Amino acid sequence: MVIVKNDLLELWQMKEINLNSLKSLMVFKTLYESDTATRAAKALGLTQSGVSRSLAQLEENIGMPLFMRHKNRLIKLPEADELYQEIMQLMGNLDEMKHTIVALREFGVSRMRLASAPALGFAFIPEAIARILRINPKYSIYFDIMPSPDVVRAIESGHFDAGFVTLPINSERLIVDELFEVEAVCLVPANHPLASAEQIEITDFRNQHLVIPNQPNLAADQVLRLISQHKIRIAGKTEANIAAICSLVANGVGLSLINPITAYDTVAVQRDIVVKPFRPALHYRFGLAYRRSWADTQLIHLLKENLPETPRYLGPTPG
Repeated sequence: MVIVKNDLLELWQMKEINLNSLKSLMVFKTLYESDTATRAAKALGLTQSGVSRSLAQLEENIGMPLFMRHKNRLIKLPEADELYQEIMQLMGNLDEMKHTIVALREFGVSRMRLASAPALGFAFIPEAIARILRINPKYSIYFDIMPSPDVVRAIESGHFDAGFVTLPINSERLIVDELFEVEAVCLVPANHPLASAEQIEITDFRNQHLVIPNQPNLAADQVLRLISQHKIRIAGKTEANIAAICSLVANGVGLSLINPITAYDTVAVQRDIVVKPFRPALHYRFGLAYRRSWADTQLIHLLKENLPETPRYLGPTPG
């Protein structure tokens, strides 16, 4: 009688099955791969009779034969095929458990669900993650990009463990460590008349088209207030996801005010943009938010220690 997988699993769950160690399963696996008790015994460093006894005990415990004996060869039954697949899955789980234990020993946790505000999420935090994984390639990280308020809610709800946010944020349930502060910069199309200016001032926005984030953004809010205060008439504005802003500027749509981390990371691949200082200075502050239970984990320290160096985002216009 052929026993399908569900039947086999039911047999394994029966109370009379008593496997006290993984040894009999490893003997079976080697037998399955070797086809003869002689080759299996040699591979395992056991006697042929010891291998045969182990197989007989396994078959007795699970209540069904796994091989047909024909002369000196073992012919696999369908039940053996199913059991072999289950053992291979078990070995994979054991291997994953080994790496988990190593990560627990080194980091205090074995995996992390990490989120980031868009300002840092496209290149800055991925570089930090890469640095951590070079320390331990088996560490597991789930990473996503979302607006800062969503990052906070995701951590508070337990869906994520930590996240990088634009400050300020308010949360009584999380620890928030301020990391660094940078000044907003202005993105200018390379062929724009303002591309040769040493810096861009608020009055330079007169009669210009602006490209601004379509999500809450401190610098964008501040510059719109400045435009209103100085009674500056702009030609118009285009609202877009931060991932598309640099491409819009490169295509000549208009000027944009953005944090220098996103700006310089994008200019590395977008050659039709120049980055200019902006006055009056507007600032972005960034922080790391995490659940209180993560406060003393080695991974939080590694996240902070492996952030890219911010001074490289404050230098002269790339080009």
